[in-house]
Amino acid sequence: MKKHLHNSLRALFLSLAVLLSLPMLAEQVEIDGINYDLNAETKQAAVVAKRPSYSGDVVIPESVEYKGVVYNVTSIGESAFWWCKELTSICIGNNVDSIRRNAFGDCSALLLVTIPNSVTSIGAEAFKRCTGLTSVTIPNSVTSIGDWAFYDCSALNSVTIPNSVTNISSTAFEKTAWWEEQSNGLVYLDSWLMGYKGDKLTGKISIKQGTKGIAGTAFSGCSGLTSVTIPNSVTTIGDFAFSSCSGLTSVTIPNSVTTIGGGAFSGCSGMTSVTIPNSVTSIGESTFRDCSGLTSVTIPNSVTSIGDNSFEKCTGLTSLAIPNSVTSIGEAAFFGCSGLTSLTIPNSVTSIGVYAFERCSGLTSVSIGNGLESIEEGAFSHCSGLASVTIGNSVESIGEWAFFDCRGLTSVAIPNSVKNIRGAAFRDCSGLRSLTIGNRVSSIGGAFSGCTALTSIVVDEGNQVYDSRNNCNAIIETATNILLLGCKTTIIPNSVVSIGDGAFYCCSGLTSVTIPNSVTSIGSNAFCCCSGLTSVNIPNGVESIGDYAFSGCSGLTSVTIPNSVTSIGRNAFSGCSGMTSVIIPNSVERIGDSAFERCSGLTSVVIGSGVKIIGDDAFATELLDVYCYAENLPSTDSDAFRNQFRTTLHVPAVSIESYKTTEPWSRFGKIVALTEEETGMDELKGENGIVKPDLYDLSGRRVQKAQKGVYIQNGKVVMVR
Repeated sequence: MKKHLHNSLRALFLSLAVLLSLPMLAEQVEIDGINYDLNAETKQAAVVAKRPSYSGDVVIPESVEYKGVVYNVTSIGESAFWWCKELTSICIGNNVDSIRRNAFGDCSALLLVTIPNSVTSIGAEAFKRCTGLTSVTIPNSVTSIGDWAFYDCSALNSVTIPNSVTNISSTAFEKTAWWEEQSNGLVYLDSWLMGYKGDKLTGKISIKQGTKGIAGTAFSGCSGLTSVTIPNSVTTIGDFAFSSCSGLTSVTIPNSVTTIGGGAFSGCSGMTSVTIPNSVTSIGESTFRDCSGLTSVTIPNSVTSIGDNSFEKCTGLTSLAIPNSVTSIGEAAFFGCSGLTSLTIPNSVTSIGVYAFERCSGLTSVSIGNGLESIEEGAFSHCSGLASVTIGNSVESIGEWAFFDCRGLTSVAIPNSVKNIRGAAFRDCSGLRSLTIGNRVSSIGGAFSGCTALTSIVVDEGNQVYDSRNNCNAIIETATNILLLGCKTTIIPNSVVSIGDGAFYCCSGLTSVTIPNSVTSIGSNAFCCCSGLTSVNIPNGVESIGDYAFSGCSGLTSVTIPNSVTSIGRNAFSGCSGMTSVIIPNSVERIGDSAFERCSGLTSVVIGSGVKIIGDDAFATELLDVYCYAENLPSTDSDAFRNQFRTTLHVPAVSIESYKTTEPWSRFGKIVALTEEETGMDELKGENGIVKPDLYDLSGRRVQKAQKGVYIQNGKVVMVR
């Protein structure tokens, strides 16, 4: 399939994890010259390959006994007898129900095979290139014959298909003696239409009365086929029977048809309309996929399931009526149906697969009925025209990316039935202005990240997990007082202790924010990409500034980092191109990787005396001056500063030789001692620590008694030692 590669990988890893967690149930043993996989749980055995390979006449028993336990032999495993060039006959026991893929492939000496009435399926390539076979009797129990099952059995001249068969591939008997004897034109085998033989098929065909089924891939790729008349005797249209018949404009499916196989009409781009008869109960996987010319489809009340990818990329489809009989809509069923404008999902529908309506960009309204419990991952993602959605009262969970990038949505009301809203469910719904959260929601995550137009956020007063106290236009986790989601009209209450990860992410309309003194931490991405933010005053209680907290705030010209902060996260201020200078107080011990990277307007930096670690690319920007007050050289990566040879480094006189001889500090163009004016040593000494001249901390508060550290005096940076 597409596109959803990450889904397939996730399913694969999950399957592997499950398999690894299971006890060893299978054991391979040899009994009377035949190898078996024994399943201790089901007491079943499968015949498997062995080396040296099987030869002569082989009889597969109904059951085998091993260590006192009897196992029924139920299958011939994949490639079990493949390339057994000396195998002459095979008699299969009455408990075998399946002959797997390539089970007897390339057994060129095989002359006789006895298939019992217990067998229901013959897999793809099961007897491929068994050139010694002249005839085969397929019992009435068999319902399915796979692709190339008897392909290139060049001596096979007698074939009978029993009435029990409901699924057969057109390639099952290709390149057999029987196939070569058939005349050009439509080829029939008993009551099955196997396909067309001869030159390129063009124009119209009429299938003869009495035909029961159309074999899988029978007319696949017949682009010159324009019209098909199907008689009312046909019950089955096989998998991919008419796939890629791009010239096919007209087909009438009679009421006798009960099964339309997967991909049956996929790629029939010339079809404009289709009526599915009342006899059909399910629409298979990819049945009408890539029928880009299809403008209307009639789904009858008999249909209960619409399969995966069934109408994917039917871009011309403008209207869709899902009947009340439908209970399930498969994965990506209507993916990319960009012509659809409105959708009503009836109360009968209890499941919608992942990405079911993804990229239906023409959809303007969706009404979800009261039967659905979960809106799955990506179900309506990238429906950029979607302006309104009504979520039924039965929905309990909204999956990841469910409405991602639905830019036309202006308001969303989450009903009281919803408990969980998964990560990124409404991410980048940039037109969303109003949001109401119901009283049972207990999990939100980053569901509304990037909803930049939000002006109103209301949490139902009955919600026990979240609140929007004091009409603050935000979502706050009640127990922890962490603000999880804000907007440009948010007023942060004094009770909030932390700005959560991504709380104001990409809130471009935010121009200023007042962070109350109660806040002690600013989370990762908290104000990331708030390009309209011009200034921010971080209160003295904040101890940590998270990764990417203010990254991309290109309008930010000034920021005050208080003495309470001990760590500045990775990329915390990266891309803040409007900043010209920054003072890092002596309380800060760690400056993260790329913390001030791409701050192109930054010309000078003051690094306080307490800094111990400076991360990789922390100041990867062009600087004129760096004032570092640390007497003990901070540990730093070689790339912490960019183009150092152009920058003057100002350091304490007592440490200047250490800076000059230690990488990467020694790379600075000039290294000079901090002047007395810069250190303020003489001016700042007073009796009993009382400072006589006016002195202010880095938050602008006047200081009466100074401790060791960096301060502002008469508009200049000074240090008390």
